[in-house]
Order: sequence, then structure tokens, then C-alpha cells
Amino acid sequence: MKKRNWFLFMVILVASLVLAACGGDKDADEGTDSDSASESEGTDKTFELNFSTASVPNDAHTEGLYTLKESIEEKTDGQVTVNVHHSGSLYNQDNEAQALMRGNLEMAYVSAPWVAENIPSMSMFTSGYLFKDYDHMTKVFNGEIGDEVFEQIVDELGIRPLGAFYLGSRQLNYRDIGKEITKPEDLEGVTLRMPNTESWLFLGKALGANPTPVDFSELYMALSSGTVDAQDNPLPTVQNAKFYEVAENITLSYHVIDTVWPTINEEVWQEMGPELQEKMYEAVEDARNTVDTMNIESEARLVEFFEAEGVNVVEADIDAFMNHVQKQYLENEEMTSTWDMDLYEKIQEMAN
Repeated sequence: MKKRNWFLFMVILVASLVLAACGGDKDADEGTDSDSASESEGTDKTFELNFSTASVPNDAHTEGLYTLKESIEEKTDGQVTVNVHHSGSLYNQDNEAQALMRGNLEMAYVSAPWVAENIPSMSMFTSGYLFKDYDHMTKVFNGEIGDEVFEQIVDELGIRPLGAFYLGSRQLNYRDIGKEITKPEDLEGVTLRMPNTESWLFLGKALGANPTPVDFSELYMALSSGTVDAQDNPLPTVQNAKFYEVAENITLSYHVIDTVWPTINEEVWQEMGPELQEKMYEAVEDARNTVDTMNIESEARLVEFFEAEGVNVVEADIDAFMNHVQKQYLENEEMTSTWDMDLYEKIQEMAN
């Protein structure tokens, strides 16, 4: 009996050890899988995002960044934090996008003219009078077409635009040049400041002016000293940067329905995982509502403000400008050779 009991004891003991070992391996495997999933989704990692912009404090798209910051930090319970660097205090307008691509910067505003420097087909979105108005623009950029465009930017540049904010309709703002500007011929010989990209400079020529690149941070002084005769920006920017103090004429030309795109480095984006990504998109939409609403409301009241400040405000011959500008683009084969003309026509049809 003793030998039989000893034999049964050993069988039970061995079986128990085997089951324990299998259970331990399973737990270890489950722990490894769980840790891997957690890491891939970025659910436990914290993120500190530096957002650089050349815009000044009172600009709507600067104010929108504080909405973005508050919304992101609230929706993620502080897992993602945002530092806002405005007025070119971290990177200037010419180098912030490069820093974003290199991964030295997490977020910045980019726009179609800069993207077109790296993806020539995007120059289509820089052309004058592409969009009829705000509703037309946001239907394109914040819809299916925008999704496709932004994915192309991800694939080719490694940065991801998260939406399109309305910057305003660009108007001509100029010093006393001895005449009012109401048609393209009036811009002949006028030095018009443009950002330093090929597509912006081409737009200046298409309008009929002599385009001159000047950094935004230097523009007030350039107008004041007469280095340039004119600049083009949406009315809220003209007010907030106080350009009207040194350029006391405005022509309402509406030649670009302007946008900026809050953009994130793609490697950072992928580290976040789908759960945080969804919260980021929700926060961007909150910020877009802030920016768009502020700019639409500002544009509605600013003509009266400028006139009260002694600024001479005139209406352009829109048909004359539109026909002239579009002709300059469509007859330039070098400019349009990379365009998707079917998409161009589709966008034009969406204005109706």
C-alpha cells in the first residue's frame, strides 16, 4: 500500500507541476501580447507637442491653437499636452515646415503653397480664384477630396494635415501708389510682397504685379520703408498685424480663399495609436470652429472698421481679375503639367 500511495502521489505532483507551468506560460504570453498592444496603440505613453506658428497673438488661427491645446489636454486627460509658440518664436515661417518633416518639431501650420514646393501637383491648390467662397473651400478641403490630398502629403512628405482652417479671403493692401487698384493693369510695376515660394510668386505675377519675397515678420517694416508697395492678406491679418497703419489702401479682390492646415509629424501620429488619434481629430474640429467663426465674423465687420480708421477701401473688378489670373495659370504648361485637370474641373463644379 505504501508503494501504491507513493506512486499515486508522484503522478499527481507531476501533473500539478505541468499544469502550473502551462498556466504560467499562458499568463506570460498574454502579458507580452498585452504590453505589445498597449505600446503599439500608444495608450500609456505621454506626448508633449510643440506647435510653432508665425501668426501673431490676435490672429484667429493663433487663438484657435489655444482652443486646440485645451481640447486635446481635456479629451486625453493630460496624456497629450501642447505648447503654443506663436509669432515665429520657435521657428520662423521659412523653416518650421522643414523642422516638422525632420521630426525636430511635432506640429505646425502648413499650407498649399509650401506643400507645392515639394509636391508640384499641389500647385493647383495655390491658384487664384480656385474657390468661390468659404463654403466652397471647406466642402473641398474638409471632405473626401481633402482626405485624399492629405493622405498624399503623408505618403510623400511624412507629415499629416489634420484639417483645413479658414484664414480668410486674401485682399490687396497697399501704400499710396498714386492710383487705386481695381483691375490687373493697375498692378503693373507695383512691388507686391509674397511669401518666398514659387507658387506664391507666380500668383503675384498672375495678378499683374512685380512679386517680391519678404518674410511675414519683416513685412510691416518693408511696407513702412517702401521696400514693397503692397501686400496681400485676409482682412483679419491686416488688422491684427496693423499693416493698415503703413498701407492705407485696400482693394477687395478675393483672389484666394485662404487656408492653413494644422499638421503633425507622421511618426508622432503613428505612435499615438487610433484611440488618441480620434481624440486629436475631435480637438482639431473644435479649433476649426473657433478659427472659422472668428474669421467669418471679423470679415463681416472689418470694412467698416478700416473706413473708420481712414483707410481707403475699394471693390475690384472681380471678373477682370478672375479671367486674367485663371488665364495665366491655364496657359502656363509648366505650371499645370502636373495638375489633375479632372479634379480641377470637379472642384470648379462644386462651387455651384
